[in-house]
Amino acid sequence: MNYDAQYEVKGLKYKELKGLSAKQISFHHDVHYAGYVKKRNEIHTKLKTVDKTQANANFSDFRSLKKEETFNASGQILHELYFDMLGGDGSFSNDMNIIKKINEDFGSFDNFKQELFAVAKAARGWAVLCIDPTDNKLRVFLADLHNDGAVWGAMPIIALDVYEHAFYVDYGPDKAKYLEPFFSNLDWKAIEARYNKFKSVYA
Repeated sequence: MNYDAQYEVKGLKYKELKGLSAKQISFHHDVHYAGYVKKRNEIHTKLKTVDKTQANANFSDFRSLKKEETFNASGQILHELYFDMLGGDGSFSNDMNIIKKINEDFGSFDNFKQELFAVAKAARGWAVLCIDPTDNKLRVFLADLHNDGAVWGAMPIIALDVYEHAFYVDYGPDKAKYLEPFFSNLDWKAIEARYNKFKSVYA
């Protein structure tokens, strides 16, 4: 297995957003997200030399590294999607493919928003709008950890981070107050481009 890949922290196209301060975003991006990238690289380095002959399901260094590889890799991927889909003004047009699909699968845009927010309130980690590979439907999945609650083959389109590090600087323990600011900063052009890129794969 090739563990030479080393990942870099992606930059941001903004420093602050409506309802999300520069301090909040800096802690979230520069500390938490960057930490997942750093640890993923560190894990890859250690996997080059770990003793695979001692692999064991109860405990082994190899098992621990492989388990945390998925946690940090998923943390990197979800955070990059989170930051990439922000920076807009929350506006969209009804002729967008993603909006048409949301209306089709959720019955209305309001139903989708209600579902997303309900999952966000119930989740300990993430509410993720995905294309479900089993039937090409959009669904919001709940993940308590980066590598827990994921559905194999599902393609994430919007990732809403609801770990406390995503909102605590600005909103303290009141997660619900953070959801509207997140939603109002969505870049629907970027979301549309991502959906169009992957929708044919699941059709």
